[in-house]
Amino acid sequence: MAAAIELRGDFSGDELRRLARESRDAKQVRRLLALAVIRDGGSRTEAARIGGVGLQIVRDWVLRFNAEGPDGLLDRKAPGKSPTLSADQRTALARVVEAGPEPWRDGVVRWRLIDLVQWLWEEFRVSVSEATVGRELRALGFRKLSARPRHYAQDPEAAEGFKKVSRSAWRRSAPRIPASA
Repeated sequence: MAAAIELRGDFSGDELRRLARESRDAKQVRRLLALAVIRDGGSRTEAARIGGVGLQIVRDWVLRFNAEGPDGLLDRKAPGKSPTLSADQRTALARVVEAGPEPWRDGVVRWRLIDLVQWLWEEFRVSVSEATVGRELRALGFRKLSARPRHYAQDPEAAEGFKKVSRSAWRRSAPRIPASA
């Protein structure tokens, strides 16, 4: 059986209990009290019982306390899942969305999420869901707006001839004549 890892000596049991009283984090308090038992000569098994954990966890607490002091016993934020798209892929996606699709090349007149999923697969061989692409676009500052599509061969001058023209000036209504009784 290996020897137990020695607890750093710059804190006494009483100091650890004082730190536990001052702390507002319940988990840190529990860990500090368990380490105070070890500092006062108690067994690791007794410290594990006080902490409500196993011996391996108490060993991890001792290592963290030795390395970082009392702050090492605070819970840390989990790193989370690594991003699906790299920074270069996000930049390319933003550039493609900003430029818009080319109907002759892309086969669409406006980008849909499923089209962008397909583009990412063809360009980078990255498989992502529509929801992921939507989240990425939202994070890049794009909003889900849909303009009315326009045919690429549409003639703007010819379209002007078909627009309805309303009166250029409004006329004021005639004043109301009160009904005489």
